[in-house]
Amino acid sequence: MALVYPNSYAVGMSSLGFQLVYGLLGRMDGLVCERFFLDDPSQPLRSLESGRLLSDFPLIFCSISFEHDYLNLVRLLRAGGIFPLAEDRAERIGPLQPLVVCGGVVTFMNPEPLAPFVDLFVLGEAEPVLPGLMARLQTGLFEVERSELLADLAREIPGCYAPRYYKPHYGQDGVYQGYTVTGSGLPERIFVNRVDDCQVAAHSQVLTPEAEFSDLYLTELGRGCSRGCRFCAAGFIYRPPRLWNAEAVRAGVEQRFAGVSRVGLLGMEMAPQEDLAILADYLRADGCSLSFSSLRADRISGPLLELLAASDIKSVAIAPDGSSERLRRVINKGLDRDDLLDAAERLVGAGLNRLKLYVMIGLPTETEEDLLELMELIRAIRKRILPLGRSRGHLTEMNLSLNSFVPKPWTPFQFHAFGVSEQLAPGETRPMDQALGLLKGRIKWLQQELRHEANIRMNSDKPEQVLFQAVLSRGDRRLAPVLLDMADSGRPWKQAMKRQGLSPEQFAICGHDRESVFPWSIVGQEISQEYLWQEYMKGLAEKTTLPCEPERCRRCGVCDGQ
Repeated sequence: MALVYPNSYAVGMSSLGFQLVYGLLGRMDGLVCERFFLDDPSQPLRSLESGRLLSDFPLIFCSISFEHDYLNLVRLLRAGGIFPLAEDRAERIGPLQPLVVCGGVVTFMNPEPLAPFVDLFVLGEAEPVLPGLMARLQTGLFEVERSELLADLAREIPGCYAPRYYKPHYGQDGVYQGYTVTGSGLPERIFVNRVDDCQVAAHSQVLTPEAEFSDLYLTELGRGCSRGCRFCAAGFIYRPPRLWNAEAVRAGVEQRFAGVSRVGLLGMEMAPQEDLAILADYLRADGCSLSFSSLRADRISGPLLELLAASDIKSVAIAPDGSSERLRRVINKGLDRDDLLDAAERLVGAGLNRLKLYVMIGLPTETEEDLLELMELIRAIRKRILPLGRSRGHLTEMNLSLNSFVPKPWTPFQFHAFGVSEQLAPGETRPMDQALGLLKGRIKWLQQELRHEANIRMNSDKPEQVLFQAVLSRGDRRLAPVLLDMADSGRPWKQAMKRQGLSPEQFAICGHDRESVFPWSIVGQEISQEYLWQEYMKGLAEKTTLPCEPERCRRCGVCDGQ
């Protein structure tokens, strides 16, 4: 079988999920798994292990982590000599006519834009389902025709979604209205697989200097997050949150290869302080240095600071996300101004000399006053940390990383429009240029404000590309011809959409209400839409919600049956 990551080798081998699946498949008897990446679409695709062509493989597994890789998947299939559209593949499975199976986090948020290209989605986490699925495929891949095999898998294996048996419906106005199940005995919704517990935390299977995280051994601290930030899909699609205990994480770290001392912990922003302290003591005693993506400003302990100092880390990121105290209530961030100031002071005091702040623009209800407060916060942080750097003979730098907000499926903000501050009525839209203009204007204003501020830099995304991400995130099967046109002709996404009679407004810049039917409703996330709507209303009212507590509450619906 082929295991495909539709991006470069450097990006693919930095994905812990991709490495986890590669490790699981590699330990199965009777199976040879070879990896493919998309480093140069103009060249024939050959596997990393043996140099064989993709068209030699009867079974192709694809791992998708980001919406922008949707286009890469189509390009990869074309480059490999495989029919991109599932309906064009023959009933008899084999080389040149493979079974294309797709998984990854974005597929259990909203698989529909990719549905016409994929024979079978495996929704959710791999560990509970992969052994049974592979056993079934090893005995049945060549025994029956494609349609029969897919129907059997969808009936028998949890989380298996065969799109050909689910027909979407649209109203005369082009609004998605739901779907019909056309196969006998198939589930109405496809529920997501989840790991309940773990003895050894997921960790790197292969280390390479060519990955984005060069020679960094990754170990996860858990899955999900209890905070319930209203913009964050991970905080809702991974419910209930599962934080592995310190011993499971330590067991994962202990699996590292001889001579490896750089350890990256994934999920440090959600781990309890006491567990971080235990892990910090262990890593420091074992001679390991620490790396991470970001820290939560209110979870910085003394042992963690000591480990950071010993790890010779020079740069650290914290994420206010909302530009003002008010907006942090809207998004349910749970951080106030003092948390951020204290965190910056403690981190720079521990020896770090570059501080990055992650902030979003375009959040619901955002105003110019919120941006003014962001500038005040930046100046207050700089005032706190500059003397600490000078005392050590270093200039302390700040970097503002500005990201446009995308309303994601399965979050309270799924009801909100991209690039619009106010709530829109169901079916109401705003012109694309107006939404983009709002974001570009705020980016430009912040650039001008920061231009004369010493030791502060700013980088931002491009709103047009973020809008395309929002379209893919919220879209349905009508986007498949758009992706195919882009892959075959090289047309920009807006032109390709126009050629198909589609617009960004109908997918991403429109209003919804509690009764709206979304393309991703086919995914059996157990969180209730009513709960997400109530959370959206609380956000607009600037009201906060307590963190998720699976042992005590049944608010969102996920734990009702547990």
